[in-house]
Amino acid sequence: MHKVTKRIIVATEKDMKIKAPQKSAGGVGAVVSSLEHVFGEVGVVEGTKTLLKLNQFNGFDCPGCAWPDPDEHRSVVEFCENGAKAVAEEATVERCDAEFFRKHAVSEMRQWTDYEIGKSGRITQPMIVKEGSDHYEPIDWKDAFTLIGDKLKSLSSPNEAIFYTSGRTSNEAAFLYQLFVRMYGTNNLPDCSNMCHESSGVALTETVGIGKGSVTLDDFYKTEVIVIIGQNPGTNHPRMLSTLEKAKRNGTTIITINPIPEAGLIGFRHPQNPMDLIGKPSRITDLWLQVKINEDVALLKAINKILLEEEQKNPGTVLDEEFISNKTTGYDAFIKELANHNLDDLILKSGVEKEKVFEAASVLASKKKIIVCWAMGLTQHKNAVDNIREIVNLLLLKGSIGKEGAGTCPVRGHSNVQGDRTMGIYEKPSEKFLDSLKSVFNFEPPRKHGYDTVDSIHAMASGKIKVFFAMGGNFLSASPDTELTGIALQKCDLTVQVSTKLNRSHLVHGKTALILPCLGRTEQDYQESGNQFVSVENSTGVVHKSQGGKKPASSYLLSEPKIVAGLAKTTLPASMEVQGGWDNLIANYDNIRNLIEKTIPGFENYNARVRKNGGFYLPNGARQGEFNTTTTKANFTINTLADHALHADEYLMMTVRSHDQYNTTIYGMHDRYRGIYNGRRVIFMNSADMQRAGLQQGDAVTISSFYDNIHRQAEDFTVVPYEIPMQNVATYFPEANAVIPYNHYARGSQTPVSKSVVVKVVKQ
Repeated sequence: MHKVTKRIIVATEKDMKIKAPQKSAGGVGAVVSSLEHVFGEVGVVEGTKTLLKLNQFNGFDCPGCAWPDPDEHRSVVEFCENGAKAVAEEATVERCDAEFFRKHAVSEMRQWTDYEIGKSGRITQPMIVKEGSDHYEPIDWKDAFTLIGDKLKSLSSPNEAIFYTSGRTSNEAAFLYQLFVRMYGTNNLPDCSNMCHESSGVALTETVGIGKGSVTLDDFYKTEVIVIIGQNPGTNHPRMLSTLEKAKRNGTTIITINPIPEAGLIGFRHPQNPMDLIGKPSRITDLWLQVKINEDVALLKAINKILLEEEQKNPGTVLDEEFISNKTTGYDAFIKELANHNLDDLILKSGVEKEKVFEAASVLASKKKIIVCWAMGLTQHKNAVDNIREIVNLLLLKGSIGKEGAGTCPVRGHSNVQGDRTMGIYEKPSEKFLDSLKSVFNFEPPRKHGYDTVDSIHAMASGKIKVFFAMGGNFLSASPDTELTGIALQKCDLTVQVSTKLNRSHLVHGKTALILPCLGRTEQDYQESGNQFVSVENSTGVVHKSQGGKKPASSYLLSEPKIVAGLAKTTLPASMEVQGGWDNLIANYDNIRNLIEKTIPGFENYNARVRKNGGFYLPNGARQGEFNTTTTKANFTINTLADHALHADEYLMMTVRSHDQYNTTIYGMHDRYRGIYNGRRVIFMNSADMQRAGLQQGDAVTISSFYDNIHRQAEDFTVVPYEIPMQNVATYFPEANAVIPYNHYARGSQTPVSKSVVVKVVKQ
């Protein structure tokens, strides 16, 4: 009998406290928070053993972010606060079992906060909620696979099914998953990239020939300037802070471009350095440019214009003319278009002080080794692709791609989101990739492009989709337009979620819904040939192994590769069998990696190389100064300024994460770096805007948006004064997703505009 306990009393929003934001990240607070979460969820002994395996050569990869690990020497404590929280969530001793589901109805759990839902514990066995029922109940694996297979085989077209993927999925699972889906007959393979770095991939592929970053971790220690734009590493990629601290010690100048100040970019106290704990925090940012939300193109154009003017005054001293002449194309059109802009107008539009813009340009003018890092602060806007392309323009002017200590660095969020795309998780696969699948597996893959996330929401809402299958993730909470997405999911005949823990997508489901519980990163994966390992790819293109050491949370759990094999065996005709059979692939994951090696370039001698400490780098033309674009050179581009014509009572809203959060997983109810305790439904506003609107700290407000004659709103948000540009506001994700329209997205990538939504704020 399962005993349901409340180890943590969930604070209500009425208990929320607002304090002054912190001026540094890390330190004793990070250590205490890490230990509280791990020891509270896992226990002292097991928690310590598990943490000491995190990000080690013979351990498991962090389930959190994709920041790279050192290639050679690694600390005994090679993790950050949020990595520890991610481990605590997965390794928790709490269990979400059959007794739990008997006690709690789906309709009851829908009323819980995301935090409460997530604290329910590990799901221990397959569960089903049948049409008309309000309770999940157990189902055995064979019956679950049969139900899914029968439903998929009954569809009039494979395109009536959608197969979503989260960035947690390993290379081995992702490769088998896309193979099964394409053998089934569709390219409906949306993934979390659609909602985060899709804009980066589109822009980088067009301009430098590869949709990935071009730098290695070692480049950060050899660079002269690091520009961090639209990114908050202190919360989203905390291990990056130790990299930045080391770069600073090596003499690197760091320029930060962001609408709000972030503690981790002001100062950092390394939790493993005793002097950092007792002395002053290390200064991270040398120059902060407080840009208005989504006015990055205006700022970058202003900087590029100043650099061009300085080059004209002092020829041969600012730009890399040899690089521009030999390695790029489109330069003349670029400078001609830039000449049409007035410098003062660009600076005014950016919102940054003129003196600081010139100071930033002055730093860049005298340096050649420049790295630019960015995240969702740039990728989730209508002109998001333009944002990244203008970054590339800057780097091309300086010749800062394809050389040591210089290049592009889109910082990925989920730990294998980049690897999943490499494995073929993509709704728009290249002909080359499909031809390779055909050659290796002797079948004709579908050629028609499938649905991305935006298209999937529309297709489900229109009744075109009968089955929604999710390999990990929390689709409902991760997607924009929460109400519409929920309605869309409920229109499906069957929804299936492969998960480790309960989330909101399990509670807003199709007519029939299944939860298939899988092993986590921390756990042993024993198959016929013994304990298996999987592999992942980090933000710098390193493929390395990950092997858990904990006993699985339940004997019912299956690995993700084994779940895919089960689906394939019950769905596909016998004529679609893979070489050696699906069971043979699962018996030893080396067999999966052998097929990856045959199918995808760059994985030669996969099984041998991935077993070496630190793994191996995938080929990267841009890193070598070879640009595999349609022009065979790096391309300058002409990019569009943002166009937000706000009325006096309107604001531009961006969504952000709290420090007690990773993606849709809510670790706790605090954001100590921003001074928010026991609450999440807050809206950060400029004090002058508050005064103009007659609002005070603590007032309850409703946030509303109006797109395409549809009024969307989110109620019961608390006003918090903050250092943010006027007519700009910030809210937490996913609480404010309800006001984000699903069908307004970046040109070229269809990434929803989660960072630039026009809203009104009305006192309740």
